[in-house]
Amino acid sequence: MMRNFKLTLAYDGTRYRGWQRQGNTADTVQGKLETLLARLLGRNVEVHGSGRTDAGVHARGQVASFRADTGLSCDELLSALRQYLPADIGALELTEAPERFHARLSAKEKTYLYRVWNSDAPCVFERKYVYVFPRPLDLEAMRSAAAALCGRHDFAAFSTGKKQGRASTRTLRSVTVERLDGEVRLTYTADGFLYNMARIMTGTLLEIGAGDRPAEDIGRIFASMDRTQAGFTAPPQGLCLLNVRYE
Repeated sequence: MMRNFKLTLAYDGTRYRGWQRQGNTADTVQGKLETLLARLLGRNVEVHGSGRTDAGVHARGQVASFRADTGLSCDELLSALRQYLPADIGALELTEAPERFHARLSAKEKTYLYRVWNSDAPCVFERKYVYVFPRPLDLEAMRSAAAALCGRHDFAAFSTGKKQGRASTRTLRSVTVERLDGEVRLTYTADGFLYNMARIMTGTLLEIGAGDRPAEDIGRIFASMDRTQAGFTAPPQGLCLLNVRYE
C-alpha cells in the first residue's frame, strides 16, 4: 500500500550544491536522499522539500515528503536513514502523513536565520556557519529598516529570480535583529521566500547598518522592483533554514 511520509532533516550545506537534485552532480541533499531511499526500498522515490536551499546554505529543520509502498515502520525506516546517510545530513524525525500532505505545497510559514560575525576577533570554530563582516553596525538603523521590510510586498527587487507581480509577492511576518556577543543574528519569518531573498535582504540591512545607505531606502527599493537597487547578496554560509510551520 502506498503511504505518505513526512521527514524532518538537518544538514550542513557546506559541501552540497544545494537541496535540488541536479543531473551534473551527486552532491545535493535531495539527490543523496533519493539515492538512499531507492536502495532501501528497491524502487525510485521522489522526495519533495519544503524549499530549495541554495548551495552552501544549511538547515536545522528542513521538511521533506515522499510516497512509498513499503511494509517498514517509520521507526525502521528512520533507523536505516540514520545509519546510511552521510554524517552531514541528519534524519531527525519520520512520521506517516495525511494523504494530501506535501512538504512544499502544505507549508504555511518558514523561518530563516542569518548569522553575521561582527567582530575583529577570529571566528575559528563557527567560520563555516557565519559571514564575517567586521565593520561597525548601527543595529537601531537596521531594526528600523527591518520593520519597513515587514508586511505584504512585491519582493522582486530582493530576488535574483525573474518573477514579478503576484508571483513575487510574499508576506514577511517578522524580522528580528539582535546581537549575541560578537555575533549579529537576523531572523526572518515569511509565508514564502523568493530565490536569494533572505540573503539580499541581509546584504541590504548590512549596508544600512554600516552607513552605506539610509534606513529609509527600503520603500524606494520596493517601488523600483529592480534587483540592482537593493544591497549585495550575502554569502550562503551564514544562512540556515530553522523551521517550517504547517497547520
